[in-house]
Amino acid sequence: MRGWWRRWSGRESSDLLLWAVVAAPVGYARLTPPYEPYVGVLLAGSLLLLAVAVAVGRRAPLAPVVLALAGSAFDGNFVFALLAFSYLAGRRGARTGRVVGLFAAVAVAGTVLHLGLLGTGMATWFLLSCVLLGAGVFPWLVGDYRRQRHALVVAGWEHAEALEREQRGAAERVRLRERARIARDMHDTLGHELSLVALRAAALELADDLDPRHRAAAGELRASVAGATERLHEIIGVLREPAEPAATGPAGASVADLVDGAREAGMAVTLRLAPEAAGLPAMVGHAAHRVVREALTNAARYAPSAPVTVVVEADAAGAVVVRVSNDAPPDEPLPGPRSHGSGLLALAERVRLAGGVLDAGPAADGGFAVRARFPVPDPAGPGHARAVDHAPAGPATAPPSHRPAPGRAWRPWSGHVPHPWSGRAWRPWPGHVPRPWPGGGPDPEGGQGPPSVAGQRLRDARRGVRRSLLVALAAPAAAASALALVYYPVATAGAVLDRASYERMRPGTPRPELAGLPRRQVEPPPDAPGAAGGARCEYYTDGNFPLARPAWRLCFADGRLISKERYDR
Repeated sequence: MRGWWRRWSGRESSDLLLWAVVAAPVGYARLTPPYEPYVGVLLAGSLLLLAVAVAVGRRAPLAPVVLALAGSAFDGNFVFALLAFSYLAGRRGARTGRVVGLFAAVAVAGTVLHLGLLGTGMATWFLLSCVLLGAGVFPWLVGDYRRQRHALVVAGWEHAEALEREQRGAAERVRLRERARIARDMHDTLGHELSLVALRAAALELADDLDPRHRAAAGELRASVAGATERLHEIIGVLREPAEPAATGPAGASVADLVDGAREAGMAVTLRLAPEAAGLPAMVGHAAHRVVREALTNAARYAPSAPVTVVVEADAAGAVVVRVSNDAPPDEPLPGPRSHGSGLLALAERVRLAGGVLDAGPAADGGFAVRARFPVPDPAGPGHARAVDHAPAGPATAPPSHRPAPGRAWRPWSGHVPHPWSGRAWRPWPGHVPRPWPGGGPDPEGGQGPPSVAGQRLRDARRGVRRSLLVALAAPAAAASALALVYYPVATAGAVLDRASYERMRPGTPRPELAGLPRRQVEPPPDAPGAAGGARCEYYTDGNFPLARPAWRLCFADGRLISKERYDR
């Protein structure tokens, strides 16, 4: 209730302020001399008309424009209200067709009224047309542009939020896929171990000197292990994706086997394997194997021909450290699809599930380094592990501008997209949203996807802003040019007196003998002074564009020219 009251009071306050602003010119004109008859009634009616226009403006944005146009027929000071209401009509989203129809109807009615019925002349018609254009059409176009601009900002924020949500979802999908891959790896290990248990139980069942009761128990054990193996295969098989490729290496391959395979492929790899690397727990061993395999793969792709060093050792705290680094690449990366960073993200998830910490980044010498640190089993008891000291990585893991504070290890955030192993990493600012694919949100796998609703709204808003800005700039200029092109030929037809003819005219010459005198004159200015002694003055233009203002004044008495002058007022 309180929030509703705040909104209501704020809306009413803004409407009251708007009424005060548009009523000020009207009230000032009515309350200052010279006073018109019934000034009180006219003032009250004007203020009431403006109050009604402000009151209905939010529900019907075009109604205040109509009321202001009606008021301007009796009081020219309503033009200030017309300017404000026209802008608000565009800002509040009045339909374009209705607005164009209203202004067109007013233009046609004004033309018929002033040129046909009242006979006020082309100058007055042109002036009123310019007022309609400047106080009605142009403010509405500006308001419409501001509305489109606001819609673009809102659509941009919605699009950014949609991209962030998609990015978080993509990161979560990578993590889930990595967990499923871990489960399948464990299936290979556990299936092998369970098969060995079943084999030993079968051998025990066939022993000649075994008691029959023990033989039956061994048979039950063998059957239970076989059933467990089958159920494990069925459960893990559900996690396998249909299009997933098979494993590229044999189950149980060691880090040394990976290095040997890389050497056979032509890579220059140096291996330093400490004795602590033997006998690692299954989870840690699989993660270490994955770190080395991923690092070697990316080094071969992004830093071909660069020497690679693989180190597996224990640090001072007793944790196992796996570090793979390459020198600055002498050659360009191999051709292939652009990296989206999902490999490092999955690798970090694998290391985290094993209880470790992954650091990755460019090295000081221009190369790239990956460092994983894992806890080791605590001799104090099963199921415990030594705490991993999250010390910052050395200079080979991150450049100075991205090194973590003391006591904290650097971890790539979910939106980080490096240029792996090339020595030229790119780190976007925190909160960065990657560039979307054409027509949709970010795709961490590099594929194409359907356009998002937020993206479509953003593109529509951009088109609307461009169109509105073009119309706001071009329409007034085009309308003014059209008015000038219509008014100028009519105003100057038969009314242009050139300077040479004016110079040849001499006072005292009878009017019919004046050479070059136009056949008609232009409308006298409203502030033109009267002629003395019953003389009659005529005004002619020199053809100035676009208003064709009076430039010469010729005064006649008894049919003769008595004076001439240039009229520059």
